[in-house]
Amino acid sequence: MFKTKFILAALLATSLAGCLATPQERGLAGAVVGAAIADATDQNIVAGAALGGLAGAASCGVPGMPACAPRY
Repeated sequence: MFKTKFILAALLATSLAGCLATPQERGLAGAVVGAAIADATDQNIVAGAALGGLAGAASCGVPGMPACAPRY
């Protein structure tokens, strides 16, 4: 069961990878993936979503990652 949930979370993250242009989109995707991973590992889902959302939103300024482009 653990592998199935983890694989589904990875597939979800991969499918969202192309549309993560703003910090809000990255934060939302990070929250979804964080909650899925927390659920798969029997941890607190809310804490996983919060940490994933923060990590996703903060990833815009990380060197080596695609830059976030503002949408007009």
